[in-house]
Amino acid sequence: MARLALNKSTLNKEGRKVRAYQKFVPALDLKRKQLLAARATAEQVLQQQQHALLQVEQQVRAELSMLPNFQGRVDQLVSIQSIEIEQVNLVGIRLPELKSLEVVLEPYSCLGTDHWLDHLAKLLQSQVTLQVQQQLIHKRLECLNQGLQKTTQRLNLFDKVLIPQARQNIRKIQIALADAERAGVVRAKIAKRKRIGVSL
Repeated sequence: MARLALNKSTLNKEGRKVRAYQKFVPALDLKRKQLLAARATAEQVLQQQQHALLQVEQQVRAELSMLPNFQGRVDQLVSIQSIEIEQVNLVGIRLPELKSLEVVLEPYSCLGTDHWLDHLAKLLQSQVTLQVQQQLIHKRLECLNQGLQKTTQRLNLFDKVLIPQARQNIRKIQIALADAERAGVVRAKIAKRKRIGVSL
């Protein structure tokens, strides 16, 4: 770090720095609060989706007890035909948001399969939809956590490092200027006494 010049221009410069830094702190704090609120909302949505997914799984176990005896491949009953994800800007952070999702039932023979397969296919359709939404919320939470971490680091940099350092520099400069002023007054008095003493 460069040596601090103990003069009035540096004092003014440090004062301007403190005022500029203090303008950033409220904006960063507001951004941090908005990110915390968005993260809390996303966590709540994630919990709701996990609960809904658990209900679908319990419904499959309760209503379709014959599923373990099924000879076909259950995972081939539904597929994702299209998924559209858009990026939403929240206080400078790009978050993924599901715009549209189309989960389709794959064609199968109604006559050659069990009657409960239609119900299973609908449940699988809702399960796949919930899983995709859940993955998207996880990604959203990841982005929010990264943004929150970066914002908190910046806030701490201004609030706990730069502003206190600039204030400390201001104190040092003010003390040095006050000392220099006192020394100047003392020198002037000594010089005055010498002049008075020489003239007598």
